[in-house]
Amino acid sequence: MSRLPVTETDLHAYVDGALPEAHRAEVAAYLAARPQEAGRVQAYRQQNEELRRLFDPVLDEPVPERLQAVLTPRPRFSPLRYAAAVAWMALGGAIGWQVSDMQQTAPANSAAFARQAAIAHVVYSPEVRHPVEVGADQEAHLVSWLSKRLGTDVRAPQLNSVGYGLVGGRLLPGDSGPVAQFMYQDGRGQRLTLYVRTNTESNRETAFRFAEEKDVGVFYWVDGKLGYALSGEVAKDELLRVATAVYKRLNP
Repeated sequence: MSRLPVTETDLHAYVDGALPEAHRAEVAAYLAARPQEAGRVQAYRQQNEELRRLFDPVLDEPVPERLQAVLTPRPRFSPLRYAAAVAWMALGGAIGWQVSDMQQTAPANSAAFARQAAIAHVVYSPEVRHPVEVGADQEAHLVSWLSKRLGTDVRAPQLNSVGYGLVGGRLLPGDSGPVAQFMYQDGRGQRLTLYVRTNTESNRETAFRFAEEKDVGVFYWVDGKLGYALSGEVAKDELLRVATAVYKRLNP
């Protein structure tokens, strides 16, 4: 039995082989006594392997000649090129970011938040068998669980009236604590994800901001104790339509 509580960070570090040997033995003993937790750790390992299979080839791609002269940082994000390195953030890896602002009017940590939301969308929205941890058929449990983990009331807005049904959601690690992700899907199989974190910024402006790279767009905003980011590979007008609906459902 571990002398100190085994945290979610410890479990992810255990999966990544990043724990000191002594603490690794403590976590191994902790898992041996908790089959359910051990099963969750095994699922993390499988996710890691799948992410490596999908994204490692991207890291080996040469920089196209037409981009060789444009290697200075740009004020935008590119989730597909960086997903292999950054997907570990979505799985709990502690990765430091040096980010540039997506819009000059947005604080740097807001831009990073939008980037993280886009990366989580890119990683999970293509999933066929396991797009979420808890399905919409257990919505009450999902909302209760995520609210408890984030330490504040979290809601999954109903978007059927704008053509998107709830698929379910999952818990993700963020740079300042747990993050919730809700996934929605329309009748054609198009998916949007709503990324929710506790608000750690002094700026509480609720205005929508928009960022995009290639086909992934993100509308993000702050609403009281929470920050929201809606991501999708849809037209900007469509994403704004749904983001507006999300805001209205959360503020009736």
